[in-house]
Amino acid sequence: MQPMPRVPPLDRPATYEDLVRLPDHLVAEIVDGELHASPRPALWHSRAELSLGRAIGGPYDDGIDGPGGWWILAEPELHLGRNVLVPDLAGWRRSRMAELPDAAYSSLAPDWVCKVLSPSTASFDRVKKLAVYARKAVAHVWFVDPALRTLEVLKLDGPRWVLAGSYAENEVVRAEPFAEIGLELRRLWADPPPLA
Repeated sequence: MQPMPRVPPLDRPATYEDLVRLPDHLVAEIVDGELHASPRPALWHSRAELSLGRAIGGPYDDGIDGPGGWWILAEPELHLGRNVLVPDLAGWRRSRMAELPDAAYSSLAPDWVCKVLSPSTASFDRVKKLAVYARKAVAHVWFVDPALRTLEVLKLDGPRWVLAGSYAENEVVRAEPFAEIGLELRRLWADPPPLA
């Protein structure tokens, strides 16, 4: 497990200019005025992200063998008020975002966010970033943990998060907001078991 890189402390709330001054090999975010940076994720993390993006994006973004009606993006930069977040995956219903903006970021909060957890950033993702998503009314957050081979599905209920489902290993999942398809969790792990 790599420790979180130290970001020089600021005597003021962080700005976007502070964020862009950081080296490109770091994933940088601003949450509640604090600048946070983490190294690029491990390869097993990237595999889970890509596999989930394909599984959700085909039916929902492209409409291939599925309902369509979504924009699904990998690692979009979100400008949510003064917060700048970079989830692993995010989705917007096309009824809320008719066209993708011609910009490097979105200031419209997504309807769904997925974070593939890394040991060094899991508590930050589960506490501080989750609070921002609640304040901005993101309806669904998924946490994928490749080390534990789990998927947690959270749903916003008023101001608080409710666990809508918890899944593990090789389950086939039908989870909000993508319950029309069966997501095979085995496809997310770095060494998926053979088909039975």
